[in-house]
Amino acid sequence: MPREAVTVSRKLLAIAGPGEGASAEAVADAERIGELAASAGWVVICGGRNAGVMAAAARGAARAGGIALGLLPSPDDRDTAPGLTAALATGLGEARDAVLAQSCHAMVVCGMSAGTAAEVALAIRAWKPVVLVRPDRAAEEFLGGLSGDRVFVVSDADQAVALLMTSS
Repeated sequence: MPREAVTVSRKLLAIAGPGEGASAEAVADAERIGELAASAGWVVICGGRNAGVMAAAARGAARAGGIALGLLPSPDDRDTAPGLTAALATGLGEARDAVLAQSCHAMVVCGMSAGTAAEVALAIRAWKPVVLVRPDRAAEEFLGGLSGDRVFVVSDADQAVALLMTSS
């Protein structure tokens, strides 16, 4: 029997940023983006840990009654962010960044760390649009230089989601 094509009805938005060491501003932005994206029907995906931007994104999506999926680096779910609808204990360590970048339709970045930079580079390589929220000059120049046509810079969470809504 032939298989029928499956139509995806909801887009996946990766929200990336630091765990430990995330600024209060990055955490607030991630929570707001998670809430706005979920309200607009996006599924929020993140690193899944109970830390920084990951936990905030899950919290925001949950507040809006949306779906939040976490891709945990460990093979267990001991450090799962509250607010996630589901957590995948991948056991992939940092390699889960590639799964996040490949599976999303777009990525929003709140804050920067080495792990976040890796996620962004992988998303750019996968031809995904990346929205940087309030990046510092060095991050904006470096990441924009990797692919200026897929990297967008906004000054707040509301602008990030508005940009995604107009381009999707």
